[in-house]
Amino acid sequence: MSKNTPKKEKPTTGIVTRFRGFLPVVVDVETAGFNPKTDALLEVAATILRMDEQGDLYCHETYACNIEPFPGANLDESALKFTGINPYNPFRMNKPEADALREIFQPIRREIKQTGCSRAILVGHNPTFDLNFLTAAVERNNIKRNPFHKFSTFDTATLGGLAYGQTVLSRAAQAAGLQWSDEDAHSAKYDTEQTAELFCRIINRWHHLEKLEQS
Repeated sequence: MSKNTPKKEKPTTGIVTRFRGFLPVVVDVETAGFNPKTDALLEVAATILRMDEQGDLYCHETYACNIEPFPGANLDESALKFTGINPYNPFRMNKPEADALREIFQPIRREIKQTGCSRAILVGHNPTFDLNFLTAAVERNNIKRNPFHKFSTFDTATLGGLAYGQTVLSRAAQAAGLQWSDEDAHSAKYDTEQTAELFCRIINRWHHLEKLEQS
């Protein structure tokens, strides 16, 4: 878990009206292939966003887990080579899927309750991929309380194309003025936090433009 602000800080409630009662939570997964039903889920990270008193979004906390492949999971060598992940490296401190998902979901459900939101909405870069892997893991482990909307998402690839003319995460992040490290990329925690910063900058930029038009 990465702490970006003090835990004692309470969320402002304005976010409940910003996205039709949904709480945006940024998610990234790293996997051992492209098939959510058969390929292993290896990493998951989620960044909870909050809204300040001026109505701007900011990154609050990131939760991340390394996950042991579920029994019988497929491990595609090309996918592992691309991410650089060794699923059986003992220093990864892997957790079973069910434990990892509960650890990620618990603070999200708590934030939903504190803000008065109805449920979380997944924010991601090409988020259908991430949502499909999360959904498959939830079903595989019979987890009853999935905080995320079943099909609605926010896509920073689309938003990046709109705001900066860039749809690749690294290029969109740099166009937004963020630093980018190729060495750290393709870890769920790093990609989630970069995606979260990008999403906040796009949403806040729009918010400021709206205020200028109204002034």
